[in-house]
Amino acid sequence: MPQRTLLSLVLAAALAGAAAQAQTLRYASSGDLLTLDPHSQNESLTNMMNGQVYERLVMRDKQLGIAPQLALSWQQLSPTKWRFKLRPGVKFHDGAAFTADDVVFSVERARQPSSQIANYAAALGEVKKIDELTVEFTQKAPNPIFLQHLDTIFIMSKAWCEKYKVVRPQSFKDKEETYAATNANGTGPFQAVSRTPGVKTSYKRFAGWWGKFDGNLQEAVYHQIANDATRTAALISGEIDFVLDPPPRDVARLRGTSGVKVIDGPENRIIYIGLDQARDSLLYGKSPDGKNPFKDVRVRRAMYQAVDIETIKSKLMNNQSAPTGVVVPSPLASFNDPEIEKRLPYDQAKAKALMAEAGYASGFEVTLDCPNNRYINDEEICVALAAMWDKIGIKVRVNAMPKVTYFPKTEKLDTSLYLFGWGGAITDAETSFTPLYRNRGANGVGEYNRGNFKNDKLDALAAASSIEGDPAKRKELIKQVFMEMKEQVHYIPLHRQFIPWAARQNVDVVHRADNWLELAWTNLK
Repeated sequence: MPQRTLLSLVLAAALAGAAAQAQTLRYASSGDLLTLDPHSQNESLTNMMNGQVYERLVMRDKQLGIAPQLALSWQQLSPTKWRFKLRPGVKFHDGAAFTADDVVFSVERARQPSSQIANYAAALGEVKKIDELTVEFTQKAPNPIFLQHLDTIFIMSKAWCEKYKVVRPQSFKDKEETYAATNANGTGPFQAVSRTPGVKTSYKRFAGWWGKFDGNLQEAVYHQIANDATRTAALISGEIDFVLDPPPRDVARLRGTSGVKVIDGPENRIIYIGLDQARDSLLYGKSPDGKNPFKDVRVRRAMYQAVDIETIKSKLMNNQSAPTGVVVPSPLASFNDPEIEKRLPYDQAKAKALMAEAGYASGFEVTLDCPNNRYINDEEICVALAAMWDKIGIKVRVNAMPKVTYFPKTEKLDTSLYLFGWGGAITDAETSFTPLYRNRGANGVGEYNRGNFKNDKLDALAAASSIEGDPAKRKELIKQVFMEMKEQVHYIPLHRQFIPWAARQNVDVVHRADNWLELAWTNLK
């Protein structure tokens, strides 16, 4: 063979290898997805990663609008009835055909007690099969955000779940191990290939996907890199192509780093403090009178007013946060109302006076449970809060832990004081009201009310807003809910976090406000 021809073949092979390498995205963040079971845990990173494998009847487009996915079309037949035409020819990754039976099964599966999205599934009402490619939903009362609730329910194969004995979601808090927790079978653009929890999860393009790829990825490998410095170094060196959560203190340096770019955007996510308001004494702490100080609104208000939120914003978050006085992910949910968004003022003297008025002038001791790999600077925020509360006599021990330990702990209400985040694609107030604001009850109502407070007035107002079909009346109900929550300080709001993403220069992604990376829209140049 002539030397030139041989050289050409070698060069072509090298270029082909480089092209294949270029189509594998290596990405990372500080945490890891919790489970491959799409109905078990309602946690954003878990949902995002499972969302590459599993699909819903409707989806979010690049601007977070509702668009068709497994449903081709739909119509609202009455204020309480919706009918959906399903997409024909769709296959699950194991080759089975997608039908109406899978939709009915998935909605009913998502309603079960071990599901963290039970309240969303319950809000859809009863679902029934009309024919192989038609389903109908009927609610007892109008649901003003029906389509947004529908967007939270991933569709699983009924036959696959029956075959592998996973007809109900994994009970994550009970450390249950199931086939669906470590294996997946969806209809989405990527298949889950392998998973080593806490290390990496690998995906490959599903050749039989019904949709159209806007990106050129053939594979994606997700790595958990808990250490901030290691994660940043891996991006700069080129070992990693994309980082979901660059440390705020590194963002300025990354902007000036050759070969790296920062993709800015706010996130629909509120960071807040929850407090046990149910037990008569502290589960993790000690007070002079042996009682639970958090049952007194004056103590909750004192802790709120002892938070120097501007210092947290400027010194800790590098101005990558938006302080707010309301526990809701998006200001759209509060209608950007200044009265609702306004925080209680930082006032250490007032906080001390409230503590004394409540009978705790000498303070008390308590443990603050905190994740250390879920939210931006989560552990650091907890340490900063502990120092601020120390100035009003509250001795706080920060108990930081990985989210895989933290979430089951709070799910069992095994906490006295905790830091939490709440967000996603839904900007309506309902996404906070039913899971966070209401008394704990059936079908996931109040599921994330981990402080277990009971406020019947708040519960009734929130419930009424969930089914009010008149926009003007509903807006007034929503405002009343927010003002009652602010008055009672059942939560201590902190800020809405910003999410700058960081990537190598050859990576093109779509940055959505729900912090969702869509692999099918990602290109490597």
